[in-house]
Amino acid sequence: MFNQIGAAILVTDLRQRILRVNDAFHRLTGYALDEIIGQTPKILASGRQSPAFYAAMWQALKEDGHWEGEIWNRRKCGEIYPEWLVINVLCDDAGEPSGYVATFSDISKLKHAESEIQHLAFYDPLTALPNRRLLLDRLEQARMSGKRKAEHGALLIIDIDNFKILNDTLGHDIGDHLLIEIACRLKLCIRECDTAARQGGDEFAVMLEALDPHPRAAAVSAEAVAEKIREELARPVMLAHGHEHYCTASIGVSLFRGQDKSVETLLKQADIALYKAKEAGRNATRFFDQAMQTTLDQRARLESGLRHALARDEFVLYAQAQVDAAKGLVGAELLLRWQPVGLPMVLPNDFIPLAEESGLIVPIGLWVLNTACAMLRSWADDPSRRDLYLSVNVSARQFRQPDFVDQVSAAIARHGANPRRLKLELTESLLLDKVEEVVFKMRALRLLGVCFSLDDFGTGYASLAYLKRFPFEQLKVDRSFIRDITSDPDDAAIVRAIIAMGNSLRLSVVAEGVEDEAQHAYLVEHGCTLFQGYMFGRPVPLPVFEAVLGARSDAEVAVPDPVIGIELD
Repeated sequence: MFNQIGAAILVTDLRQRILRVNDAFHRLTGYALDEIIGQTPKILASGRQSPAFYAAMWQALKEDGHWEGEIWNRRKCGEIYPEWLVINVLCDDAGEPSGYVATFSDISKLKHAESEIQHLAFYDPLTALPNRRLLLDRLEQARMSGKRKAEHGALLIIDIDNFKILNDTLGHDIGDHLLIEIACRLKLCIRECDTAARQGGDEFAVMLEALDPHPRAAAVSAEAVAEKIREELARPVMLAHGHEHYCTASIGVSLFRGQDKSVETLLKQADIALYKAKEAGRNATRFFDQAMQTTLDQRARLESGLRHALARDEFVLYAQAQVDAAKGLVGAELLLRWQPVGLPMVLPNDFIPLAEESGLIVPIGLWVLNTACAMLRSWADDPSRRDLYLSVNVSARQFRQPDFVDQVSAAIARHGANPRRLKLELTESLLLDKVEEVVFKMRALRLLGVCFSLDDFGTGYASLAYLKRFPFEQLKVDRSFIRDITSDPDDAAIVRAIIAMGNSLRLSVVAEGVEDEAQHAYLVEHGCTLFQGYMFGRPVPLPVFEAVLGARSDAEVAVPDPVIGIELD
């Protein structure tokens, strides 16, 4: 049994001279029986344990008659290995100590497994960078260290711009190759005392320590590192199959000094700064400040309310008249407003971009479209209104929905509206991407009878080539050009050119923002046919607009009291 046991056994006398060992001892240490008998266990010592370690071990044996623990020993070949050692005191029949028996086993594989587990727990398996867990631990240590040294540190959150496109087009293996390269470049940009980590996906973090006691100097140093990282990541990366890829990064930075901020707050602030960097057009660095936090808190509250506004029936539609050269009413543009219960009205410039970004503009736009179709149907039986058209603004996100044509067709059919009285206003930005898809949808809707107007013409990128290719019926000259046409020769020249171009292409031209007779007369003189602005009526709630229509016997309409409606866009 002594020789069949898998663990090594060593028996000594009280003077620690080895009396006997088993076969496992020979296999584990490499020493033969004749080489070890009469020696002491010191022959196995690795030199890694201190004298204090052995003093504590012998003290335990003296007091308890037992000791066990992890120890490093040396084989005959010189290899040092970890083992788990158990020592017991042997006693004779009288109960007096007579020697010692030790059993031990090699735990090298266990130590290696523990090391791998430790690495997996704290390091990213793809890039070998510290993971979020280790980053948080080091952030906590840096906060405590910064408190002692009164030095600032910085946390940088780094997001690779448009990484998803690379993954979707070239595959995840190529994406992984890029992430590994990014990790290598990040390590080149920082000091040994700093930490580069992978948070997950295409998001990385860099923690900078010991920057400077003064916040401005620390901010300058952090910005220098951030810009160095951006420049390093902007260098081309050679991917598989000789594919050369260029990438950019957006970086959010938050400074900290000691324990003035919790780790959670620090991460949140860096994320907010990153969001601002993306909002600025990506490939940028932004720092967190309290004003930024306040803005985002307001934005969060606004988005929360916006998500429930449609269900709570808080959206209202305003209408603004559009007239011809003789000031006769030809139609109206529907304008969206948000009136939260018990709160001031929210300006379109505050909630429309948020609705676009969050995707809420799609159901909101569909509601506007259905409301417009229902109104056109109600006008169809009234001879004084059935020839009027309604213009509805359509966002790029709404237009790009795969079933947008079906949505419009269904709304028209549901309410029995005349499609020729419905006009959809598109912005120039919509025309710059996926041109064939845009043309296809516009032509499909034109076959139904729906008309299209190009809104805010002159402020974007529209050209003659666009106007020729897309089936527009109307151009709307932006109000920024109309405002000074009687005093600014450049604005006047631009407006004249747009009107002439529109007339040459057989497109009706609508002048927005007409406020006085001088502007109207100038526009009529140069061939403008349609008008919209305060001179002919401010935007008013839809019921008010309809009441004005019902109160007049002729086709001309003007809202006499500007207090009735307030222009918000």
